[in-house]
Amino acid sequence: MDETVGKFVEMGFSIEIDPSSKSKLIDEELRCGNLSLTCYMYFSHSECSCNLFFSNFSGEIASLAEVVDFILCCSNGTAQQSRSNEPPPRRRKLNTAMPSDDELIHLPNPMIGFGVPNEPGLITERPVPIPDIARGPPYFYFENVAMAPKGVWAKMSSHLYDIKPEFVDSLYFSAAARKRGYIHNLPIKNRFEIQPTPHYTIEDEFPDTKKWWHVWDNRTKLNCVLTCIASAQITKDIRERLEKHEGDPRVQKDVVDQCKRWNLVWVGKNKAAPLEPCEMESLLGFPGNYTRGVSRRDRYKSLGNSFLVDTVAYHLSVLKALYPKGVNILSLFTGIGEVALHRLPIPMKLVVSEFRDVEELDDHKIEGLMDQYGGFDLVIGGSPCNNLAGANRVSRTGLEGDQSSLFYDYCRILEAVHHKTHKNEKVECLLCR
Repeated sequence: MDETVGKFVEMGFSIEIDPSSKSKLIDEELRCGNLSLTCYMYFSHSECSCNLFFSNFSGEIASLAEVVDFILCCSNGTAQQSRSNEPPPRRRKLNTAMPSDDELIHLPNPMIGFGVPNEPGLITERPVPIPDIARGPPYFYFENVAMAPKGVWAKMSSHLYDIKPEFVDSLYFSAAARKRGYIHNLPIKNRFEIQPTPHYTIEDEFPDTKKWWHVWDNRTKLNCVLTCIASAQITKDIRERLEKHEGDPRVQKDVVDQCKRWNLVWVGKNKAAPLEPCEMESLLGFPGNYTRGVSRRDRYKSLGNSFLVDTVAYHLSVLKALYPKGVNILSLFTGIGEVALHRLPIPMKLVVSEFRDVEELDDHKIEGLMDQYGGFDLVIGGSPCNNLAGANRVSRTGLEGDQSSLFYDYCRILEAVHHKTHKNEKVECLLCR
């Protein structure tokens, strides 16, 4: 008991046992009124100084060990936030005006963008043409989470030549969902998939699970890959409940809900388990052991924040005909395109990336890079989604956020590349006369 409570203290909680309570700790279970947890990580003392009552997914009172396990697991995917009440410093003065309702961009259903393979609705011309000023080259490709706060995608579109985003759920390209938005000026005609084509169902992606899959678990797709995984306590509870309540449809429904939440697959009799890092890599379209070399926790975090290679490759595939001898790429933030281009395959003559801080990449440095390497054909990247993602209940502040405001640096860098490219084209035209 003391060891478990000690874990709370290490996590930033103040633990107080209420001596006036008539309730007692029985088998280390939390009873309403006898254990007070005050969290100083995200909220004030007045907001959090209260008696807590936890229950697990079965509706039973959760053990203290379960609560610790759950919070530790969740904290793995959540960056530590400042305890100060002061707002984070802004990098620049931002235009934060909210678009009107008429300007808001609504997510489509189904989320298939301009069309996906093996589904109806494929189009080859954009409903809203790209403005002349934004026509490539240079081409650009920007990616971020689809489920952003209200007005964010309208604002991002307004900063990227008013090009309307293409929203795609990657469940049409894999065995897992991943809702993303893409703003780009690439052609949309003559797209093609990576070969061999990906696996579209859980059974095809992980055939070893078929032997143990319950008939009452009708999942064929996984949910979006997370930055953290289910704890051993959760999977243990699932096994014990199924063994204790065999054939109970209510228990089966609860178990399926838990499996959906944590993306669990069946690996033994009544044994559900989270995906291994190598399985996540395969699911997302990365080469085996792509994230090897860092801790297991960092591998999950990296993959949870990643993109689905097959979706991005489908969009970038049009570059193969445009640049048969290879492309020069300026890659910002994430290295989003290199794996996709490699697998298509599209030759990459040059990739400039791994900047320590994109804010330091000013116009002078960009012009120097373009003079040195002969310009860039593609500017690609996805700025951090920390302040946009729906799972972030702490600092989901939109494009004003300390991390997600880096979007404006992407726009600034793209504009510098665009300006330099067209300036060079004018010089070449004059020399040819």
